Amino acid sequence: MGYLEDFKPEKDFFIGIDSDGCVFDTMEVKHKEFFCPATVKFFGLFAIAKYVRETWDFVNLYSVTRGINRFPALIRVMDLLADRPEVAERGVTLPDMEPLREWVSRETRLGNPLFREYVKANPHPALQKVLEWTLAINEDIAAWLRDTPPFPHARKSIEKLDVVADTMVVSQTPLEALTREWKEHSIDGFVKAIAGQEQGTKSEHIALAAVGKYPPERMLMIGDAPGDLKAADDNGALFFPVIPGDEDRSWKLFHDEALNRFITGTFRGEYQNRLLGEFRRSLPEVPPWKDRKSVV
Repeated sequence: MGYLEDFKPEKDFFIGIDSDGCVFDTMEVKHKEFFCPATVKFFGLFAIAKYVRETWDFVNLYSVTRGINRFPALIRVMDLLADRPEVAERGVTLPDMEPLREWVSRETRLGNPLFREYVKANPHPALQKVLEWTLAINEDIAAWLRDTPPFPHARKSIEKLDVVADTMVVSQTPLEALTREWKEHSIDGFVKAIAGQEQGTKSEHIALAAVGKYPPERMLMIGDAPGDLKAADDNGALFFPVIPGDEDRSWKLFHDEALNRFITGTFRGEYQNRLLGEFRRSLPEVPPWKDRKSVV
């Protein structure tokens, strides 16, 4: 697998596929068992742990920001926590996110290698703490997370795609973890390339690998998060949503029906719009604790 710019068409169609929470049922376990506990531990938020959990899950799993990169996710969680009266009432000091916010605002390749270089060149206690946090998460996931297979019809679909399309993993997971997980379950041989957070945003992945090489109507992104839809829209590609919480049905629908519609040119329009309507309804914008306040 070479650089994305060197991605050369071998078939008539291009399909990008997200990984965590889309192909693999790993998104919830990574956030609930690794990311969130590390956030409580490294930033000393034990006094508000239950609010950190609720906020972390909302930002990363159950809202329109589902699937965003870990660094902007951390900023978003802290911003929401700062706005919660329960946190203020407990007198908890939240970590300073401004140094991280500055880096995120001007960098698109939001991965640990570049962040490590940035922290070295711009030493700051707040950045050093985030670096320790992100490195520890990767180490723990690599050490402990195993035997989480793809959704059943995801595997069948990926095998089926190999016949008709050039397929690429388009993800914001670190490249090392992506490569390990796809290889562990023997599906890495069905994709031409694997792109992670180190290669830039998902939009950049598709732009480099596919734009100008395939007609837009022959480009499709499969994902479970609004960031996946944005990557498709940014590049004029079609989008098939894997509905959070209903992944098995989504992949069966793709395998039995949607793939054929994509290949035969009947995907765009009413069919895609119906899928997108269901997708958008599954991911709210307003946090549930604000809804609770409005009811009171």
